[in-house]
This record gives sequence, C-alpha cells and structure tokens, in this order.
Amino acid sequence: MSNVTVFTAPKPFSDPHINIIQRNAIRSWKALSAETEVILIGDDPGIKETAAELGVMHIPDVEKNELGTPLVNSIFKLARDAASHELLIYLNADIILSPDCLSVIDQILQLNMDFLLVGRRWDVDITEELEFKNGWSDDLQKLLATTGKLRTVTAMDYFIFPRHLFKEIPPFAIGRGGWDNWMIFNAENQPWPVIDITPSLSIIHQNHDYGHLPNGTAHYDLEESHHNVVLAGGMRSSYDLLDVSLVYKDGVICRKKLSLPRLFRKLERVVMPVEQTGWRWQLTRGFRRLGRKFS
Repeated sequence: MSNVTVFTAPKPFSDPHINIIQRNAIRSWKALSAETEVILIGDDPGIKETAAELGVMHIPDVEKNELGTPLVNSIFKLARDAASHELLIYLNADIILSPDCLSVIDQILQLNMDFLLVGRRWDVDITEELEFKNGWSDDLQKLLATTGKLRTVTAMDYFIFPRHLFKEIPPFAIGRGGWDNWMIFNAENQPWPVIDITPSLSIIHQNHDYGHLPNGTAHYDLEESHHNVVLAGGMRSSYDLLDVSLVYKDGVICRKKLSLPRLFRKLERVVMPVEQTGWRWQLTRGFRRLGRKFS
C-alpha cells in the first residue's frame, strides 16, 4: 500500500463548526494507514494546538500576501521539503478521505508515470465530531447515498501527485479562486497526464458557511481571486474537470467521451479572447454557462 504525505493550510480553529469539520478531516487522513504523514501549515489560531493534540506535523512559517493570506507556492514548498514520502496529497482542510483513496493510488502507480489525480467532491452536512472506528468509511458512504450531493466540475478540492512535480507555482492566495484551475492547466501543458478519479473515489466535503471570508461571502468575487487569475495568465488558464480528457473507472484509465458539456467547453476555449470584454467574451460566458448547466 502506498505511503502518502497529506498536507493542508487550515482555516483558524476558532469557529466551533470549522473546528469540528477540520478535526474530522485530519483524523480521517490519519486513519488511512499507520504510515500516512499529515502536515498542517500556517500559524492561524488553533493550528499548533490541534496538530499537537492529534499527533501530526506542524509548520508555522508560511509566506503570506499583504492581506495575511498564505501563499500556495510557499505551502507546497514547505510540504515538499518536509515530506517523508514520494506521493503528496493536497486537500482543503474540510475534506474527508476514505481508505479507498490508497487503493486507487496504488493501481495508478503501477503505470509508472507522472500524473495529477483530481475529481469532484460530494457535499454533506456534518455538525459533530466523527468516530473513526471500524466501519467508519461504510457509515459515511451510507450518508452520501442518502443526503450527499455531487458537486459540479468546478469543485476541485484535492490534488494527488508525485512530489517532484509542481516545483514552480505562482504566489497564489490559498482559499481563493483561480489557483486550482491553474493546477490542471499547468499539468495539461507539461504534459503530465491529468486523471479524473471521480467515478472511483468519493471525496467528502463537509458543508460550512463563509464566515472566515470578508463579508461572509464565497471567494469568487474577492480581489484576491481576481489577482490569482491574473497570476495564472488570465481566464485561458481557468481549467476545470471538463478540460480533463482522462478518467479512471472500473480499474482502467480511458479517454472521456465527448459529452455536450465538454463540447461547449471546447467551443468556449476556441472563442475566448485575451481581454474580458467585447462580444467574444460574452459568447465565451454563454458557452461556459451552457457547459456547466449540463455537467
């Protein structure tokens, strides 16, 4: 079974619900295997104390932007330098992993190639600390079957890759838009195989509000998100799972079929202008809305 290093930059643990769901996530990562290494990066309130309590590594000295938001390039470098294992998993700190994750990784590693594994997430409401005892993964799968909601192709909360990849990353603000899209764009243009593992792995996102962000709203219209898009090279780099051509399903990597959403996405990329103005930009936005509507 693969040995992996899981790393994240958590939100402050001061909010009671954020505290619960982040602790659930971290404990799920530890439950993957006895060899799984977990690294928490950042110096926000509660990170040091939680790392000590749960017995995981803590690295406080992350670089930040002028607004105090940790930077993605610093997070990834710190994790790479500290990691004991060759396979890295970055995820948001509210994501629960099931042990199935390692079996999927093992099968893809047999191909002996570089790769980036990504996928959609399942949203669930969890308001209490979970017990990670025998059968915990089965209990969560039952919860998914009854109340879970599979999110869209833009909901990318995790990246799995060998540690020698992604050594050059722009100084994106973590937790804001744009940088996750760049990860897929960059990998596709190396080219490293980018593989959508949604059909083979159910990644669980624990729902929460956005009280940790300015005005308590989602990050999409924040100035830091717009700056991330600029750093990424503009909207042309705003890839998502519609741009991923490979899928891992039933133990086999194969090419995705040309669906209606992927067709709209291809048309969007053809007409997309450099500047976000004019009729071509409006046409691009139309194709984007149609593609996401049917995905």
